[in-house]
Amino acid sequence: MKFSSFHSLLEQYTGEIQEGPSRKFDANALRGQVKAWITHLSQNHPLGQAVGILADNSLAWIALDLACANLNIALVPLPAFFTDEQLKHAIREAGISTLVTDHGQRAQRLGFQLTPQNLDAPMLMLRRLQLDGSTPAQIQKITFTSGTTGEPKGVCLTQAQQLAVAEGLMHATESLGIKRHLCLLPLGVLLENIAGVYAPMMVGADIVCLPLAQTGLKGAASFDAQQCLNTIASYQAESIILLPQMLMALLQVSTPGDRRWKSLKFIAVGGGKVPMGLLTLAKWFNLPVYEGYGLSECASVVCLNTPEKNRPGTVGKAIQGVEVKVDADQEIWVKGRYFSGYLHDLKAGKGNSLAQSAWLPTGDLGKLDADGYLTIHGRKKNLIITGFGRNISPEWPEGLLLSTGLFLQAAVFGEGQTGLTAMLVLRDPRDANKVDDTLARVNLQLPDYARISAHLVIEEPFSFNNGLCTANGRIRRDAIWQAYRGQLNGETA
Repeated sequence: MKFSSFHSLLEQYTGEIQEGPSRKFDANALRGQVKAWITHLSQNHPLGQAVGILADNSLAWIALDLACANLNIALVPLPAFFTDEQLKHAIREAGISTLVTDHGQRAQRLGFQLTPQNLDAPMLMLRRLQLDGSTPAQIQKITFTSGTTGEPKGVCLTQAQQLAVAEGLMHATESLGIKRHLCLLPLGVLLENIAGVYAPMMVGADIVCLPLAQTGLKGAASFDAQQCLNTIASYQAESIILLPQMLMALLQVSTPGDRRWKSLKFIAVGGGKVPMGLLTLAKWFNLPVYEGYGLSECASVVCLNTPEKNRPGTVGKAIQGVEVKVDADQEIWVKGRYFSGYLHDLKAGKGNSLAQSAWLPTGDLGKLDADGYLTIHGRKKNLIITGFGRNISPEWPEGLLLSTGLFLQAAVFGEGQTGLTAMLVLRDPRDANKVDDTLARVNLQLPDYARISAHLVIEEPFSFNNGLCTANGRIRRDAIWQAYRGQLNGETA
C-alpha cells in the first residue's frame, strides 16, 4: 500500500482545500490545522476515549479527522439528521467524552458542557463528564448506520481498512486525472469521507468542502438542485458523488447541453438503488455517470463502474483488493474488505471472527455475470434504502403507527423514494378523520428521512385468505405492494 497511514497521506498531499470563493487553504495550511488539533486534543482529551464530531462540512472537519488518526484516537461522525435519541445512543455506545460541534445548543441537550479551551474557530469543543468505558484498540473510526431502527449500529474501522478502499478508488479512476472534487454529501457519511476526501488526497486533487446549504443539501431529505448545479459550475468540479434522488432532481432542472455540467469527468452514484431509466436519461444528457456499490461493513465502496469498465444497469466490477461472489441463494459475499466488528460486540469481547481470507455475507441479493459485473436485486431482509441513501427498517415506523391504537395493521414502503408510504388498516373505519393528525404525531417521533410522506387507507384487512398475511399474522410485504401499487401512483413520494 502506497499510503501506510493517515500521517503519510497528510505529508504527501499537495492539493488545497477550498471552503468558499476566497477561502482556500493549501496543503501546508491543512497540515497546520491538523497540528493545532493534535496539540489541542493532547492537552484536553482523555486518552482511550472517543471523539465525536457533529458539524457541517469544513476544513476543520477534515483536519480533526486527520488529527484523530495521527493520535490513534477513534473519531465518531454523528449525522445531524439523527434524532436526539439516536445521537444519545451513539454517544453512550461509543463512550464519547469530547464532542467537536457547530451545533452548540443541540450538543448541550445531548449532555455536553462547554469547556473554556476552544480553538479560535466556529467549532466548539465540549466535554461530557460521565464516561462509558474506553474505545477498542486500533479503531480509528466508528461509523453508525443511518438508523435501521431507533438504535443504529456502530461499525468499527481501522486506518488500514479505510485507506485500502481509498487506494482502490484511486486506481479505479486514475486515468481520468481528476484535479478537483466537490463534496456534496455530509463528511459524516462514510462514502464522502473516504471517496471524497482520502481518495482525492492520494492524487493531490483539490477538495471543495463547502457548508452543505451552499451545495443545495438541506437536511436529509431537502435538495435544491438549481443551487447544486450552479455550485458545480462555479467551482468547476471534476468529480462529485450523488445519491440517486439527487441525480434525478438535477436532471429534472437541467437540459441536454446545460453548460453547468461541462467540467465534470466523473459522477459517482450510489447509496441506493439506481433505476435503469435514470441511467438512460443521464446518458441522453451525455453525463459521465457511473454506478457503484458498497456497505459500511466493507469500509464503503466494493464495486464501481468506470470509463474503461462500464456496464449500465450493474454496479460495476470489484475494485482493487476485493473479490465478490454470489451464492446459490443469490446472496452477495465479499472478500478482502472487512470491518473490525460492531461496536457493541467488540465492547462485549466478541470481536470479529472473520479473517482476511474469509467471505463476508452482505445481506444483499444480486447476480454476477461472466465478465465480473455485479447487479443488485435488493435486500435479503426487509431493509428499505430511500432515494437519499438512508437505511430504514419498516418495522420501526410500523411499530409507532400501531402503537397509536388507531390502526389494526400497517405496512410501510419507500425503496428508492424520498419519503415513506404507509398502507393502513383502521381499527374502526369511522376514525378516518383522525389519520392525518395521528400521522403528524408519529412523524414527530421520527427523523426526517424516516417520516411518512404518503399513505393509503385500505378497507379490507391483510389476511391469510386474501394472500396478504401469513397464517400466523405476519404481513406479506411483496404481495401487499403488488396488490396496491396501482393505487399509489399518485400518492407515492
